[in-house]
Amino acid sequence: MDTLAFQIGLIGVMGIGAQWLAWKVQIPAIVVLVVAGLIAGPCTGLIAPDQIFGDLLRPMIGLAVAIILFEGGLTLEFAQIRETSAAVRRLVLFGSPLTWGLTFLAAHYVAGLQAPTAAVFSGILVVTGPTVIMPMLRQARLPSRPASLLRWEAILADPLGALFAVFAFEIVQILHGDHGSSAAFALRVGLAVCLAFALGIGLGRLLIWSFIRGHVPEYLKAAVLLITVLVSFELTNLVLEEAGLLTVTLLGVVIANSNIASFNEIRRFKEIMTVLLVSGVFVILTATITIADLLTIGWRDIAFVALMLFVIRPIIVLLMTVGTAMPLNERLLCAWIAPRGVVAIAVSGLFAAALMDIGFADGGRLVALAFLVVAVTVVLHGFSIRPVARLLKITRKEPDGILIVGCSPFAIALARRARELEIPSLIADRNWHALKPARDAGIGVYFGEILGETAEHKIDFSRFTYLIAATDNDDYNSLLCTDFGPELGRSNVFQIGRHTSTAHDRYAMPSTIGGRALFRDNDSFDGLQARIQSGWAFHKTRISAEYPYEMFEAERSERLDILFVLKKSGRLAFASGKSQLRPEAGDVIIAFGQAVRKAQETEAAPTP
Repeated sequence: MDTLAFQIGLIGVMGIGAQWLAWKVQIPAIVVLVVAGLIAGPCTGLIAPDQIFGDLLRPMIGLAVAIILFEGGLTLEFAQIRETSAAVRRLVLFGSPLTWGLTFLAAHYVAGLQAPTAAVFSGILVVTGPTVIMPMLRQARLPSRPASLLRWEAILADPLGALFAVFAFEIVQILHGDHGSSAAFALRVGLAVCLAFALGIGLGRLLIWSFIRGHVPEYLKAAVLLITVLVSFELTNLVLEEAGLLTVTLLGVVIANSNIASFNEIRRFKEIMTVLLVSGVFVILTATITIADLLTIGWRDIAFVALMLFVIRPIIVLLMTVGTAMPLNERLLCAWIAPRGVVAIAVSGLFAAALMDIGFADGGRLVALAFLVVAVTVVLHGFSIRPVARLLKITRKEPDGILIVGCSPFAIALARRARELEIPSLIADRNWHALKPARDAGIGVYFGEILGETAEHKIDFSRFTYLIAATDNDDYNSLLCTDFGPELGRSNVFQIGRHTSTAHDRYAMPSTIGGRALFRDNDSFDGLQARIQSGWAFHKTRISAEYPYEMFEAERSERLDILFVLKKSGRLAFASGKSQLRPEAGDVIIAFGQAVRKAQETEAAPTP
């Protein structure tokens, strides 16, 4: 057996398997990844990264972190920072150095690290881990303002933290006579920062120009971008180690704020790369921890982590957000959430060996201490972000929402029934006059192009788990489902009138385009309107112990199609295509068609 191939395959299986398990049981993915790494590494010894990768391990981790940070930069659009720009500027420009200083005091006097080691390690801990923050934000479904602050801070602070650690290490070397003069170092720092901005902004604009002008074919764009990220990262690192992280972050931000037509495809490719890299890197880095490393953790280390969580972070965030537009409850949430991730462990491992080489024996404690910080913050913040957000009344405790695109009597009848069940719903349409009946009925509406950038800033998409494309244009419905599919999930986007046919049919729609058929008979827009006019309506039936689902099935009309089931937990389950539902007591069935014959608790929604 090829041991190298086996271990690489095992890393992939455990990483993606951990991601899937976390999705299945609805817990933070990073928690499962850490556990998977511990099982594969120190517990069983199945994976030994230092042995299989050798000297290539650190460069591989560095390149992976560069790609992860670049993808994070792609999510930073300036329009999303309007409400939190002041808070983000303060946290990054002033909060980061202050965090470095306070963490240094805690690392030196509480954790017991020597001053040089504490200075390097505290710089590393300025980062708040975009690889951890992003999955947490997706899970918690926070409003745009606190989510924007946490996202921007995490991505912008990551390269700063690495640079702080580099700066501290270079100073330590100069003071111990193992490096050049302070003037030469200052020159290198200035040159590295200038180069980072020049490459990040310059290459970003060059790529945008070449993409827009058609100088790069579509199938090469993602590859060209990936190579540009790696090369620019290493070029900056030649001047100053880890300064390349600043370059790739700036490169991502520049491209994110451009209007290139292929941006969505590029971002999705990078998201796939990031999922693979985050999964692999977390498993690898956790597997590098040994039992001996874990045994070095003592009460002083635990006290240091507690101080970071409950004193330093709250002081920094609450101080930096004074006088901003953020209310106190959002400030308190952001003061609590500060998980560390891949960068903290990777950079700690890099400097641990370097510090020991120049005579600081306690540098060997950095890997275990960094792992402790990451593990504790990931577990505590990952499991607590939703409960704390609910406690602070930041998230809404409501069922899954439905976004309906296309205003019609059918859409209005569905939205009315959803409102009766307190299901968040919104009807979007590009026709102002078509929305008038919905406005008159008091239904939430959005006038404009739902695919446009303006919609991203006007609509709180975190309220909606499902999309129903119900316009009179089948092609546009398919476009809507294709665009929203990666965000909401392919199984959560539906369209009316999806044409089903054989592969040789000239009207056949490729399976990769569009969403799921809303009804089993795939009725068209005109067909649904005709049914509404003939008296069809949305009916509500509550399942109970006295009126089980079997009785409903036996009594319902043949011309009554179940649309979805509102579970007693507040979740929705759609009955699309071949899906089989088994409603239980306490669930509510929403069906479209003619009324049931004897249903216990059935009401017909009024037709508009």
